Amino acid sequence: MAMTTSQNDVQVQQKEEGEEDDQSMTRSDSGEDSLDGLMRPRCPLTPSLSPRKRTTSQSKTEPPLLRTNKRTIYTAGRPPWYNVTGTTFKEAFVIGLCGGSASGKTTVANKIIEALDVPWVVLLSMDSFYKVLSKEEQELAARNEYNFDHPDAFDFELLVTVLRKLKKGKSIKVPVYDFTTHNRRKEWKTVYGANVVIFEGILAFANKELLKLLDMKVFVDTDSDIRLVRRLKRDITDRGRDITGVIKQYNKFVKPAFEQYIEPTVQVADIVVPRGGENFVALDLIVQHVHSQLEKREITVRSALASAHQGQPLPKTLSLMESTPQVRGMHTIIRNKETSRDEFIFYSKRLMRLLIEHALSFLPLKPVSIETPQGTVYEGKRLSGKRITGVSILRAGETMEQALMAVCKDIRLGKILIQTNHDTGEPELHYLRLPKDLSEDYVILMDSTVSTGAAALMAVRVLLDHDVQEDRIFLLSLLMAEMGVHSVAYAFPKVRIITTAVDKNVNDEFHIIPGIGNFGDRYFGTDAPSDWYESDDGMDY
Repeated sequence: MAMTTSQNDVQVQQKEEGEEDDQSMTRSDSGEDSLDGLMRPRCPLTPSLSPRKRTTSQSKTEPPLLRTNKRTIYTAGRPPWYNVTGTTFKEAFVIGLCGGSASGKTTVANKIIEALDVPWVVLLSMDSFYKVLSKEEQELAARNEYNFDHPDAFDFELLVTVLRKLKKGKSIKVPVYDFTTHNRRKEWKTVYGANVVIFEGILAFANKELLKLLDMKVFVDTDSDIRLVRRLKRDITDRGRDITGVIKQYNKFVKPAFEQYIEPTVQVADIVVPRGGENFVALDLIVQHVHSQLEKREITVRSALASAHQGQPLPKTLSLMESTPQVRGMHTIIRNKETSRDEFIFYSKRLMRLLIEHALSFLPLKPVSIETPQGTVYEGKRLSGKRITGVSILRAGETMEQALMAVCKDIRLGKILIQTNHDTGEPELHYLRLPKDLSEDYVILMDSTVSTGAAALMAVRVLLDHDVQEDRIFLLSLLMAEMGVHSVAYAFPKVRIITTAVDKNVNDEFHIIPGIGNFGDRYFGTDAPSDWYESDDGMDY
């Protein structure tokens, strides 16, 4: 059975921190990429004034692309994995692949990924979870006297914790094991949640807690002679071992461990795949089953948002900037369809600057005493927290970054790309690039306009899954519809919502009325179709 799906149509999120594998973005030697300066150090309100340090993103994806002569179009993305309350609802479908060493588990996993044609897939290898060896154990390993095929060689506690979080859609860090030194490297891979998680390992079925997390269990059955030949080639070529040591280790540990711990677990398998990646009939059955399970887990968010929270008072978490004559005048200019692009940009920037200044007044400050040049003491204020990070919802939210950087020097920046699926109308997450170690930060989430709140909900959910505290998230927008305000406040009651104006209605196409039009197109001077970008059209479906 032929498999025609291109691997470019699948995002496999198993990137090591520090790598740059995004085909649509390029990175210069200076550490800046084509989406502007994504990582910048601290805000002036922050106590520390340490020099700039290079930071890497929490997650890197490889978006599927459709390239034309004039533009690049994204063709797939991750649909909502939460309901209208903001609670994780759609757990990942976890496939467990077990089999002897060099049985072809990774090949089977890649074949499944190619055939699935779903946008977000994570491949998690059990090899990453070998325990840290003591000095004595390392000496044994150097002499091929350590049993790496015994259950005691694996950190099952960490493995279960990681897989459980990944199943719930959260970001996780995976250790990187060096087979040459028999030890973990200092850097860890950061992996984000997915629709499907494929977990493969020789003892994937050997732990009861692991088995509970597996929705489908596949045993890859390959002839022992073939496995030995593959192992010889792999260990000698890729891992720098000598042939005598490989054979010694195989006879003393690998073969007995297979017979005692691995082969018996075939009894718990849902599917046994003889001949590994060459068995296309078995692979097709697996793919069909996964698709049927994913269809049962589909969630609709946007339509539910449109019918909820009608007629309710605006929430207390909303901070509406005072409609002074100056603010009213700027809204008059940017809402006017006759306004030129130059004037639209100029007055939008002015309004953004006022919005950012207003938002910073809600940051918690602590008393601090400083000495003035005259030698006297001044009782002032300083940010009560680690630092501030700005995150823009591409592309219209990116227009607010300049105003943020103007009032908060050297702030770190992140990006989230959310688009509307043309067929389903649901928001889809396509790309994210966030500074690392966000959990203690105050995050200013920026989008130009918010209508139903679907994109904003997804962006907030992403931040929460990266362990940002809900009460430290500030959603900033130039214009919001009442529907969007209610949606965000209902799902995330601790998120501070800050805007310059709230319009009461949205039309049948979920555009804000009277609104501001397509903010992204008016600002950038483009004529993109309204369904390209979730927040790009300035109407936030």
